[in-house]
Amino acid sequence: MEYRQLDASGLRVPVLSFGVGTFGGSGPLFGAWGNTTGAEASRMVDIAIEAGVTLFDTADVYSAGASEEVLGHAIKGRRDQVLISTKTALPVGDGPGDWGTSRARLLRATDAALKRLGTDYIDLLQLHAFDASTPIEEVLSTLEQLIDAGKIRYIGVSNFSGWQLMKSLGVSAQHGYPRYVAHQVYYSLAGRDYEWELMPLGADQGVGALVWSPLAWGRLTGKIRRGQPLPEGSRLHQTAEYGPPVDDEKLYDIVDALDIVAEETGKTVPQIALNWLIGRPTVSSVIIGARNEEQLRQNLGAVGWSLSKEQVARLDKASAVSAPYPYFPYQRQEGFARLNPPLV
Repeated sequence: MEYRQLDASGLRVPVLSFGVGTFGGSGPLFGAWGNTTGAEASRMVDIAIEAGVTLFDTADVYSAGASEEVLGHAIKGRRDQVLISTKTALPVGDGPGDWGTSRARLLRATDAALKRLGTDYIDLLQLHAFDASTPIEEVLSTLEQLIDAGKIRYIGVSNFSGWQLMKSLGVSAQHGYPRYVAHQVYYSLAGRDYEWELMPLGADQGVGALVWSPLAWGRLTGKIRRGQPLPEGSRLHQTAEYGPPVDDEKLYDIVDALDIVAEETGKTVPQIALNWLIGRPTVSSVIIGARNEEQLRQNLGAVGWSLSKEQVARLDKASAVSAPYPYFPYQRQEGFARLNPPLV
């Protein structure tokens, strides 16, 4: 397993981390992901640790906290071997204090997460969404309080826009508050919007990307193909409305390119899609999920080898889309490109 600095921080993370949204799965979304508990969850954690995957990602909203509880039981007795990343901000109830990142909400949510996880500290706490109703100064000063209390060690965000993240980093610099070192983002061969604004921001400001849904909500497993019905067991039957939008014809072109590379390398379609992400700028770790041991072991096979330049170029071409304004002039016109050369 390769380990990388979480950009401008001292935290070293594996290039593959394990997202445990399948742990304790319940409800229409998380129940469709999986329902791993007890001995099976402990076994999957065993496999991950043996492979060098030390970072486990969860959230308080995953199955109403059950994911955190199952993870806490699975790592009992080996807390010092793992890193825990969890998230808060999304609604966990109908009350006025059950959502957002106010001081009261952050303090209460952190204590509740610590209890469910069975630990006295969280390695990386991420804000699951930007809360426009709470002053950034209040958010960051509260996170500083939690760091000083030893309850969290590093902070990050998830699903922020460029201006939301940059404004937060500016407030940190202005007041000397701790700064966000991670941004958990959607990024895949079928969804490359991250590259237009958030990737350059991360490179400039030292914010590492933790990638969620690297297989495009299950669309890059190799099971979804042109001219074929959606497989009967696909979770997309229940969860497509919750995930990122993907153009079907573009997806089929990407899968065609993945098939060619798979034939050349002897690797599976998911392994190639994950390996492509590992090589992208600013990506610190790619979060893999798995409903069972077989899926986990297959995803772990995405490391330890590299795609050739020609194979990367093939995948880049198949997945490329036109940049939105104001970025398309930099993509299409030489004069603009000289001013801001692309990272990829």
